[in-house]
Amino acid sequence: MFIWGKIICALFGFLLMGPIGAVVGIFVGHLFDKGLKRNWMHIPFAQDPQQRAQAQKAFFVATFSVMGHLAKCDGRVTKKEIHAAEMIMTRMSLNAEQRRAAINLFNQGKQASFDIDATLQNLRTACHGDKWLLQMFVNLQLQAAHADGALTANERELLQYIAQKLGFAAFDYGRFEDYYRAEGAYRQQQGRGAPRRDPRAQLKAAYVILGISETASDAEVKRAYRRLMNKHHPDKLVAKGLPDEMIKLANEKTQEIREAYEQIKQARGIS
Repeated sequence: MFIWGKIICALFGFLLMGPIGAVVGIFVGHLFDKGLKRNWMHIPFAQDPQQRAQAQKAFFVATFSVMGHLAKCDGRVTKKEIHAAEMIMTRMSLNAEQRRAAINLFNQGKQASFDIDATLQNLRTACHGDKWLLQMFVNLQLQAAHADGALTANERELLQYIAQKLGFAAFDYGRFEDYYRAEGAYRQQQGRGAPRRDPRAQLKAAYVILGISETASDAEVKRAYRRLMNKHHPDKLVAKGLPDEMIKLANEKTQEIREAYEQIKQARGIS
């Protein structure tokens, strides 16, 4: 199926260098076809509407049921935790029917009989283990868990368990928490909750948003920005299984990445 790279590169190689060039072209084309096949195989559900719909349903179901389970892990669900879940529903612009479904899922997650392992396994399978989608899921759960202002020991333990079940290592979960804190600080420094800005703190948070060190080169900054914008592009995430209802959250993420990049560009004088 993936042979066009070999054919085209062999022809160009033959025209430029004769038979030897054709051999070299076949080798180069093989590498091209191999990479194309690998990328194609990584997103099979993007090509199948039925599988994409299954992934979207699994993501929606897991988001609110696990959120309810997380809220209940300390023994009782607080008003702040309920408000946090409602705010996420509002940000997603759910209609009345979708909102009722989300509330029912939240309540199901609170029950002692809720099977979190099966829910997480279904999500991981439906999303084909896509790290970007699953990381977004963990981030949503972090938002809900911080509704009371700070994580309790039970909440952190459960979040670590959730991340593990989705295929992340303990180190990954630590990065998720660091990113969440930096993201919150960045939003505040952008004038979304803080009475005044601290340029140094704002810039430091911007580097965390892009996932790079402050000592990174200008070229590394640009590469990080392009990679994140590509990975978080709403259309690509929806194709992979992100529910259409969550497109607003994906747009917020790309806007945040763009603002962080502009902040770093301005500080460095990058054109």
